[in-house]
Amino acid sequence: MEIRDLLKQNIQLALKELGVDLDLNEIVVENSKDPTHGDYATNVAMKLARVFGKSPRDVAGLIVDKISKDQIDHIEIAGPGFINFYMKNDSITGIVQRIIKENDNFGRSAKKNEKVNVEFVSANPTGDLHVGHARGAAIGDAISRILDFDGYDVTREYYINDAGNQIDHLGESLIERYKEDLGLPFNLPEDGYHGEDVKIIAKKIREKYGDKLLEKDNPLEFFKLVGQELELEKIREDLKTFNIVFDVFSSEKAIRANGAVEKEIEYLKDHIYLDGGAKVLRTTDFLDDKDRVIVKSNGEYTYFMPDIVYHVNKLSRGFDKLIDVLGADHHGYINRMKSALMMHGYSQDVLDIELIQMVRMMKDGKEFKLSKRTGNGYTLRELCEDAGVDAARYFFVMRAASGHLDFDLDLAVKQSSDNPVYYAQYAHARLSSVLNSASDIKIDETGSLLKEFSELELAKKLASFEDVVKIASKEKAPYKITNYIHELAEKVHAFYTECRVIDRDNIEVTSARLGLCLASKIVLKNALYLVGVSAPEKM
Repeated sequence: MEIRDLLKQNIQLALKELGVDLDLNEIVVENSKDPTHGDYATNVAMKLARVFGKSPRDVAGLIVDKISKDQIDHIEIAGPGFINFYMKNDSITGIVQRIIKENDNFGRSAKKNEKVNVEFVSANPTGDLHVGHARGAAIGDAISRILDFDGYDVTREYYINDAGNQIDHLGESLIERYKEDLGLPFNLPEDGYHGEDVKIIAKKIREKYGDKLLEKDNPLEFFKLVGQELELEKIREDLKTFNIVFDVFSSEKAIRANGAVEKEIEYLKDHIYLDGGAKVLRTTDFLDDKDRVIVKSNGEYTYFMPDIVYHVNKLSRGFDKLIDVLGADHHGYINRMKSALMMHGYSQDVLDIELIQMVRMMKDGKEFKLSKRTGNGYTLRELCEDAGVDAARYFFVMRAASGHLDFDLDLAVKQSSDNPVYYAQYAHARLSSVLNSASDIKIDETGSLLKEFSELELAKKLASFEDVVKIASKEKAPYKITNYIHELAEKVHAFYTECRVIDRDNIEVTSARLGLCLASKIVLKNALYLVGVSAPEKM
């Protein structure tokens, strides 16, 4: 059990003896920021002063008298009523043995028997993935990894928008590019796709299927189908390069088959009214600030209508929770979709939408938007080539999704401690190097001989990993993991600098420190995994 959880349980039991029942979630125990104030601290006495009708310091005294001191060296009451815990060394360093035993599973929670669907990227299959998609991909996959690590049954889903006008425009554009490749007169539609990638796909179609495609009965349908298949194939490859593999690719066209939209409108009829020939969904009866048109007066569906069908479809597959990772321009989408699902009897909490803010690419202190090769948008593929997959993924998740991100390409490739991903990976490589150098020395896994300040600080940081994973999972916040990674790397580097790890004149202490190195390496690797970043043995 993590030390903070143990202290919280002790506080809860002490309060129960004093006649107060308090939920564990209401008891906050934090690492002390100043080591002179102990290892851990709580403000619970200050919160309960009114309940007891006493001063916070007096309440703290009552709690301290009842707390079990088994793993605690001593306790102090400080300031207005803080309770500071000074732990016995063994209670802190004992985590080393458990980490080594659990290895890749340290920090992983037991299965919760809850199915979660995480939908992200879902870019139209009409062109290359760009850096905006890349940030959503990195965050969506990190959320999926963290939830899985926290015990949820996670499915990663990509929604293919293959039933709208954009696929028609793709087919029309491919036909014109195909004509161009044949040397025939061509005329790209104004609302078509003019990028170099469409030109390349048209060439591939000609090479694979020949020069007679324009003679087909319905060449547009052929170019639409083949074009989107080739675009999707390219998207899958780019995502695979980015270390992201989806479990499910769902087709809008397939979901809308068999009159699914019409059936949904019939189901929602009690919540629909007519306005000038348009059908309007009364979402204001639930969470929305205004009602939403689902069928236009000309009979066309709005984007919202098939999206309702899609979300109902996902829930019909047995998921307990849906998470959509969407661009920040979808802010107004949240309450309308929650409202539609509530019309089906679902809780508003069944859907969680994480909004991703824009990315601004920076190089030489200046913003850039376009690819130097094509003059079009800067793509995920180019980013992976220029910055590397690890740096790209780390940089995208190290800030809250709700904040704008300046991606400094110069910093991403810099091999120095200024580069946060390099700093973290170097810590792992350093630990690997130490362990390899002392491979002939037996490792002491007990941690019992660890007594130096930097050793204890590192052990405490290792112990807090489990708690960080739970918080990151609850808040859908991968940046909590990167914050932890950076702090852990700092503790590793401080330990390495302040303690002589390999001392062949003092094998006992060396063995204990090697145990701490191994535990640190395990936790650092596990944390890096959660954000999709590798843990190299050498740098």
